[in-house]
Amino acid sequence: MPETHQSEILVAGTGPAGLIAALAFADQGFRVLLAGPEPNDRDERTTALMMPAVRFLQDLHDMTGLVDDAAPLKTMRIADATSRLIRSPFVSFNASEIGEDAFGFNFTNRSLNRQLAHAVGANTSIFRQHGFISKWKPGEQNVAVEFDDGTGTEAKLAVAADGRNSPARAAIEIATRRMDYRQSAFVTDFEHELDHENASTEFHTDTGPFTQVPLPGKRSSLVWMVRPETADELMAMDAAALSRAIEDKMQSMLGKVKAGTARQVYPLSVLLAHSFARKRVALIGEAAHVFPPIGAQGLNLGIRDVGDLISAVKAKPDDPGSADVLAHYNRLRRPDILARTGSVHLLNQSLLSDMLPAQIARRVGLSLLDAFAPLRGLFMREGMHPGSGFQHFKSAAREQIRR
Repeated sequence: MPETHQSEILVAGTGPAGLIAALAFADQGFRVLLAGPEPNDRDERTTALMMPAVRFLQDLHDMTGLVDDAAPLKTMRIADATSRLIRSPFVSFNASEIGEDAFGFNFTNRSLNRQLAHAVGANTSIFRQHGFISKWKPGEQNVAVEFDDGTGTEAKLAVAADGRNSPARAAIEIATRRMDYRQSAFVTDFEHELDHENASTEFHTDTGPFTQVPLPGKRSSLVWMVRPETADELMAMDAAALSRAIEDKMQSMLGKVKAGTARQVYPLSVLLAHSFARKRVALIGEAAHVFPPIGAQGLNLGIRDVGDLISAVKAKPDDPGSADVLAHYNRLRRPDILARTGSVHLLNQSLLSDMLPAQIARRVGLSLLDAFAPLRGLFMREGMHPGSGFQHFKSAAREQIRR
């Protein structure tokens, strides 16, 4: 029998969602065991976190150094770069329209992971298991696991942040709906001649979005959704050819471009768990939902997973993995996850579709956002945090009635 230790909360996974979950539960006074390898400090991607997510992290740990090394997102723009018969207008969203200095910040994943790992290491309520979980044994009163070094632990609640192929999800027999896209995300960064002015631009193309997101200085990160064979061609290009390709796709919006040396390709898919918790295990992050990198939703959604799980646990802190707590968590997360997953999927499919109704619908929607400031404000607030746009709309309406 393996040596077994007792803990209140087990967090499986040391990606950003797992690190954040460990910090959040420790902040609530729980003893946390965090299991997984050292966080990845070679991830060349960047992550755009909206202000509600940034504030959530700042409540857990001093993020000043990280924010100082990030670029604020003051403006977000959508440009139609398709070859479709019906094209959409250029639309610009400014954070100042809704009383914010910025929508959020764009962080390098390397810096984000290092900062979160440092915060975890400094927290005396978080204990580390530097290895993988080899066996899951969910039960009525607790969830037990065995590690690859022969030791084990039991916990009242396990938080599964162990990725899209989650062993925890398989152990509690939660099925998923998965759809593989014939698209890949080509990821790199580049320098540019003109100042980005803290603006991000999402060019809608025939193969998916081409998204430029600002980094400090005259640099930006790029996520370019293309067909897999095109991704292979981009990976094989020399620096000069790739620089020209990026500049051409951006229509020279930022002047002369110099592509960076780091390049990565990720196949794209959608995955949605049928349930988000069961048998004293709660799924967060990509264990619960995966979708294409459109609209800066990925980790923002994962952070809301953590926030809602904490809210559910607060109702019954003496038994954080009880059936009532997990049912509450399921109810809290389902509307947000289904709405975001559905909207991202529909937008992506509308770009890939040659059908006129899809082109017309996209043009009408973006034209309305461009023309009507109240609708644009509602859209921006909802993009930052679900429900906030409608709440602001109701408050404004009540204020008008009182007047």
